Amino acid sequence: MMNNSDAVTVRGLRVRRGRTEVFDGLDLTIPRGEITGLLGPSGCGKSTLMRAIVGVQKVAGGEVTVLGEPAGSPRLRRRVGYDTQAASVYGDLTVRQNLAYFARVVSAPRADVERVLGQVGLRAQADQRVSDLSGGQLNRASLAVAMLGTPELIVLDEPTVGLDPLLRAELWEVFRGLADAGATLLVSSHVMDEALRCDRLLLMRAGRIVADTDPDRLLADTGESDPDAAFLAIVRRDDVAHTGGAHPRSRREARGEERS
Repeated sequence: MMNNSDAVTVRGLRVRRGRTEVFDGLDLTIPRGEITGLLGPSGCGKSTLMRAIVGVQKVAGGEVTVLGEPAGSPRLRRRVGYDTQAASVYGDLTVRQNLAYFARVVSAPRADVERVLGQVGLRAQADQRVSDLSGGQLNRASLAVAMLGTPELIVLDEPTVGLDPLLRAELWEVFRGLADAGATLLVSSHVMDEALRCDRLLLMRAGRIVADTDPDRLLADTGESDPDAAFLAIVRRDDVAHTGGAHPRSRREARGEERS
């Protein structure tokens, strides 16, 4: 059953990729009006989970309910924004042209173009071609597309990857502003210091949620002073609880050999 205070409910989610079982009965909920951080090493299943929530991932079983509707329902088209790892904009168009095009796709009002340009700080670059933008500006342009139509749920897959600390901080200010305005954000990252900017944390490893917590509790429960050390402490606990030693996938995750 989905609580009205939850934006997303996942029950018994099963996803297979070839012979690999990415999820084997995953359960979780994401509350409304907060920034939920989905954190973990490359290959742990973050992107696969986000695709399942958006409704573009083939699943082998289970249920994913988003804003009271089955994931991927046409009724969610205007209510859910999705920013993938790869930039979702056309390089040969200007920022404004991209936004005008995608605004028509999602039936967003014309005024949304100027609104999101201001929110992501790209008014000065509005008439530049996307191919001429810096990496940080490109990420902002892609984020602006996901914000068109004022979605209730915004799913952001590693939106700050490859950015310097200043640009990451600026984007997190945008995320916080969206949440303060009432949106629900699900933001994935493998940069653990970003955990401290979230309201709630889901720490993922090898297709499992190994901790459902918040920044203060994460540090307090592990007795660590920084999120990297705290996550390692959670991993060690997980090893002991499940295998009595090193998890068989942990070495591959650390090297980022598997991407999901």
